[in-house]
Order: sequence, then structure tokens, then C-alpha cells
Amino acid sequence: MLFAHDTEVTLAAMAGLVNTGASVPDGLSTVAELTAFARHWQWSGIGRLTGADVAAVAELRTVAASFWVLPEDEAATLVNRLLAEAGALPRLVKHDDWDYHLHAVPDSSPLAKRMAVEFAMAMADVVRTKQLHRLRACAAPDCADVYVDLSRNSSRRFCSTGCGNRANVAAYRARQR
Repeated sequence: MLFAHDTEVTLAAMAGLVNTGASVPDGLSTVAELTAFARHWQWSGIGRLTGADVAAVAELRTVAASFWVLPEDEAATLVNRLLAEAGALPRLVKHDDWDYHLHAVPDSSPLAKRMAVEFAMAMADVVRTKQLHRLRACAAPDCADVYVDLSRNSSRRFCSTGCGNRANVAAYRARQR
């Protein structure tokens, strides 16, 4: 196990959020899309979302995407800034089907603020364990998605098996020519 389960889920959700901006049209431009995204990743206390929540999460997406390109010191600075701006105060919680894990802002906080803090706390683990190299862009030439490589030997190259299969078929066909 590289990271705690909640950290791994948060990192995957972070990649998922970044990837919503890679699609055309934008995959997170309506309240319905944000609600579906939040439910898919099991964010607690979603409540009634608005267009302002969509805009705030879209802004967070840009910040989250920067983690895929920042060097360690800048990533640490961004983690600290996100936690400070939110006034994060970590506490252990247990809810729904989740065992104990960390929340650092009240459940009544806006979704974007809770997401930012969860991402920052997950990235704190990534930075302090020297695992930034696990944040990767898909190696498929026709894919702009990002992912978190949680494989044991850090050898994953594609965001999904679909991208890997397409790249392997293309390479096979090129060899056959």
C-alpha cells in the first residue's frame, strides 16, 4: 500500500476532475454534471449545488491540474496555500461506508473548498513521500488525460486499458507494415 485508501481515492478524484477539462465540451459545466461528479466520487454533504459551485470547482480544476507539472517545492507551497486559505483543521471522521479518515473543514463548507482541502491533504502525502513522479499524463498520443500511477513498480503508462490497447494495436500495425 502506497497511500491510505482515502488518499488514493482523493488522488483519483483529483485526476478525474482535471480530466473533465480535457474533454470538449467541458465535462463539468452544469450543476447536473457537478452533482454527478460529486456523487461518483462520494463527496459527503453535497447538498444543493449552484452555478457558483460549478464555477468554483472549475477554478479548482485549474489549480489541481498544476500539480501534474509543478516541481516538489512549488507543489509544497501550493499545498500550504490551499490549506491556509481554507483554515484547515484536520479531524478524524467516520460516515456512510467509510471508516475513519480525515476531514479538515466543516461539512457545511462549500464543495469546492472541501475538495481543495482534500486535494491538498492528499498532495501533502504525495510530496512528503517523494511520489510526485506518480502524477502522469497518458502516453497515448491521442489522449490528454492525467492519472495517478499507483502500481507497485510505478510502471503504468496509460490512463486506462482502452488507451493502452489502442496504443499497442497501433504499434503492432506499424511493425507489420
